[in-house]
Amino acid sequence: MLSSLASITTLMLSTLLMMAGFGLMGFMLPIRSLNEGWSTFIISVIATGYTFGFTVSCVVTPIFVRRVGHVRVFGALITLLTVSILLCALVVEWWAWVIFRGLSGFAIAGAYLLIESWLNERVTNDNRGALFSVYMVTCLVGSIGGQYIVPLGDVNGPELFMICALIFSLALFPVALSTAQSPTPIAEARFDLKRLYRRSPIAFFGSLLSGALSGTWGSLGGVYSQTIGMSTTQGATLLAAFLAGGALSQVPIGRISDRMDRRLVMIACGLFGVGACAMMMAFGADDPTPLYIAGFFVGTVLYPVYSLNVAHANDLAEPDEYVTLSSGIMILYGMGTVTGPLLAGTFMQWLGPSALIAFLGSAFALYAGYAAWRITRRPDTVTPAEKTDFQATIVQMQGADNASPITETER
Repeated sequence: MLSSLASITTLMLSTLLMMAGFGLMGFMLPIRSLNEGWSTFIISVIATGYTFGFTVSCVVTPIFVRRVGHVRVFGALITLLTVSILLCALVVEWWAWVIFRGLSGFAIAGAYLLIESWLNERVTNDNRGALFSVYMVTCLVGSIGGQYIVPLGDVNGPELFMICALIFSLALFPVALSTAQSPTPIAEARFDLKRLYRRSPIAFFGSLLSGALSGTWGSLGGVYSQTIGMSTTQGATLLAAFLAGGALSQVPIGRISDRMDRRLVMIACGLFGVGACAMMMAFGADDPTPLYIAGFFVGTVLYPVYSLNVAHANDLAEPDEYVTLSSGIMILYGMGTVTGPLLAGTFMQWLGPSALIAFLGSAFALYAGYAAWRITRRPDTVTPAEKTDFQATIVQMQGADNASPITETER
């Protein structure tokens, strides 16, 4: 086990630094946008640039990796991340930030794919759970740590932007100087949405909703915290509560879903999400502790729904369909991350910050309702022994290579 951990030390160090920069960037930019006087709708448009770039990268990055290799592409993507945040400091115009955020979304998604591809080749059936737990904790600690850098500086000045760029640049060194062998090329995304719908309508519809859920909160959660009157430290704590809830709940939820009809777990997650959002709407920023607790509960079901969709689709797929179906889920998830912030941002513009939580609650309700309806349309014919193992995720979106439960050599 110790040798397995040693083999991914440099990779996890790069991941920690990259996620610290990501957490800083993701919380700092919405606050600066508010300080510039940009409307909630404009901020949601900027967020859409990020999610669009993120989705495109999941399809395009594997092509670059096949041409020049992991290390070179990783270096290019980290450089692009650094450039994107510095450009945000140089040109403070919302239309320019749409482009710059698109660049950062493209870069961070590609970096995720490379890191997870690298990690997949270092794991075996015996150490998979332990090593991916290390990866999840690394992502969580990095993101939360980066968010707490924001209260230490002034978002209206250039210093935090420069610190973020420095952190991204440092993330390149551990991987670039590593002597570990590069993994095999990432599988290119091949998606067939019609086949995905035939295999698992709930995975099809649920992927759109899970993208809307995580994309909307990830893009506008910082805006919500500031518009209800929280300080930057309190806002960072609220975002951390969401992440912590998602990290702690995924494995238990996944293991439960491995033992019963996954759609029942989807219904439970959706209904729990509705209740948690109702709790969150009942609390204000005057006493943030109940808000943190409610946010933690929302996070416990907000992030696992993507993995539930992947697992349900793979339960019903033929072995040669895993990559195709997972790629389809990835594309639908990306569509959700693009459209969710736009809709929620519009509602926030009209109705105020609480509309964001109401939007999340509505998406949870749709998720639970559709899963319940699908149970009436198709009985569960997959036994627990025939199910694919649930795989927990912590990042916004997985690429097809990691979403599939099989390895590259098995494809």
